[in-house]
Amino acid sequence: MRQIELFTVPSPCIGVCQSGPKGYCTGCFRSREERVNWLKIDDNTKKIINDACMRRKQSYTRRIQAKTAAPTHDIETIKSASGSQSELF
Repeated sequence: MRQIELFTVPSPCIGVCQSGPKGYCTGCFRSREERVNWLKIDDNTKKIINDACMRRKQSYTRRIQAKTAAPTHDIETIKSASGSQSELF
């Protein structure tokens, strides 16, 4: 039995509307096709797209955090190397 929807599925758009290197919007993480056809598709498909957008955003966030996180052992190595090098002068 199909449930009756009382509310429309909201668009994930946040007004950024720029395509990233993989073709997804950098604001809502929808593909061009998903953005263009948003008003034409049914609510179940919109829910699927919203779920996919959330997964894409989480994946992107994890990749960015992995790139910016510096391992602590590298910092310790740098500190110990700079300490011994300063003793040379």
